[in-house]
Amino acid sequence: MDGMVRCGAGGAGGLRVVVVGATGNVGTSVVEALRSHPAVESVLGLARRVPNWNPDGTRWAAADIDPNGDDLVHHFTGADAVVHLAWKFQPTHAPVTTWRTNVLGSIRVCEAVAEAGVPALIHASSVGAYSPGPKDRPVDESWPTHGWPQAAYCREKAYMERYLDAYELDHRNVRVVRMRPGFLFKRESASQQRRIFAGTLIPAHLMRPPFVPAVPDLPGLVFQALHTDDAAAAYAQAVVGRVRGAFNLAAEPPLDAAELARVLAARPLRLPLPPVRAALSAAWRLRLVPASPDLFDAVLRLPLMDCSRARSELGWRPRYSASEAVQEFLGGLRERAGMDTAPLAA
Repeated sequence: MDGMVRCGAGGAGGLRVVVVGATGNVGTSVVEALRSHPAVESVLGLARRVPNWNPDGTRWAAADIDPNGDDLVHHFTGADAVVHLAWKFQPTHAPVTTWRTNVLGSIRVCEAVAEAGVPALIHASSVGAYSPGPKDRPVDESWPTHGWPQAAYCREKAYMERYLDAYELDHRNVRVVRMRPGFLFKRESASQQRRIFAGTLIPAHLMRPPFVPAVPDLPGLVFQALHTDDAAAAYAQAVVGRVRGAFNLAAEPPLDAAELARVLAARPLRLPLPPVRAALSAAWRLRLVPASPDLFDAVLRLPLMDCSRARSELGWRPRYSASEAVQEFLGGLRERAGMDTAPLAA
């Protein structure tokens, strides 16, 4: 396969893996997890812009998954697995643009996997694909995945779930795995995630005690998170294993206002939802914040996930708690942390 090299830890007969979208928050961690796995022989990272970051045993190639983009079959031929992570969060004011990459581009990846004869496809789905659900009990992978249709991110993730339902029927020789993680944080992703979700409205150096006196306690504000490296470990296990289907990924504890207040040495402050939502909507319309209020609405409705299947079938256990992942991310915000890749540049 073009661009494939041995990773030292693999040896003859090891797995050859292509990572699509290898330079972002998840991609950089997945590359690290794969290249250090003894069953993996080689890793090829695909990204629109080849990074200066050069981990041992990894080769890079420039590739655009958008319609009329680069030939993906050429890169996939000879691979044992393709991990598809490429996803565009912005611009939220131009949903057709994100649809072209996230849906049409993802379909191109899936079709190229089948055409190249790759036996395994590991697809990055999300908790955002789930339909609104309970906050008082966890749901397993059978919970409906129709998303929150007003939010482009959820709509696109849910559409890909429906596409993969049909894809698996048409390509029974492809082992398809759908990873559904909660919110993913690590120190090196702080600058990127600030650009994507918060913009410059909130000064990063103030995201620490005692500058955050209170955390808004809003109805429904309970969500799950995990460290990106822990999610990457699950991706690596899905590559080397023989599993199929969907896997929920999240760490304990679920994050609510009380837990976030503890992390920030602040206090929870009960607030009514309508004025907070109205303020966020106004800020988005004025382009003061890049995150859509529709995504905020979705977060308030996301179910809590049961991760028993990942524990039992992947042997997966997160090393970091959800609170530790957030603490590391907040430290990265204050330090303006990043990596030497285009998406993660500080």
